[in-house]
Amino acid sequence: MIVTGVDMASDPAGVDAVVAGSDSRMIPVPPSAVNEVFGDRLSAVEQYVRLLAGPGLDRGLIGPHEIDRIWHRHILNCAVVAELVPSRCSLVDIGSGAGLPGIPLAMLRPDASVVLVESMLKRSVFLDECVADLGLTNAEVLRSRAEDLAGKVSADVVTARAVAPLRRLVEWAAGVVRPGGTILAIKGDRASQELREAQSVLRGLDVQRAEILTVGHGKVEPETVVVRIVARNGSRNRRGARSRGNRRDRP
Repeated sequence: MIVTGVDMASDPAGVDAVVAGSDSRMIPVPPSAVNEVFGDRLSAVEQYVRLLAGPGLDRGLIGPHEIDRIWHRHILNCAVVAELVPSRCSLVDIGSGAGLPGIPLAMLRPDASVVLVESMLKRSVFLDECVADLGLTNAEVLRSRAEDLAGKVSADVVTARAVAPLRRLVEWAAGVVRPGGTILAIKGDRASQELREAQSVLRGLDVQRAEILTVGHGKVEPETVVVRIVARNGSRNRRGARSRGNRRDRP
């Protein structure tokens, strides 16, 4: 893991395929890193990919052009975040969509309690189907808007990917993450800029630390960029919800 941010206090996919969905769709063979990361859960993640490329694609939850790069861009990109998730924690995945990163993390952290939060009906139905089909007894689906989560659920870890700009996301996550907990926002090239733009919000939430990390070295290319925000123990944000985030990061 590489820390590249701010403190406030490879194998190419093959061309062989399996068939999924209502017609024949070619899913690339998983690169060797998938076996390395998922181990004895390889068959489960392969089934999840079939669900994404089948009903997920049919219902518009994933684009047709994403299938060719599904392993690196989606599965491994999310799975390597498990490096930052402690054992036996509670985790809430905000705006889970098609289950990324929540479902891969539930597979890799079977001792964690995972809540997949999604407001759209068709997505929440798909998530329910995935949880049942994959036998994820440690995961459940909550249909809710992210901004309405405060008081409904709380967690040691809050994750999100491609949900909203960081300045908005941290306000939603602050109502969910427990004191001393962690917000993990998967971001890309704009991580530093988004962190700068979120400074005033982070100061208002009185968080302990914010930093930019890269994870997945040697497993996914490009490596996954994560903004990690650590909540101050026992604090409450100045807007009345419990504060969880970061003190005042200076990029």
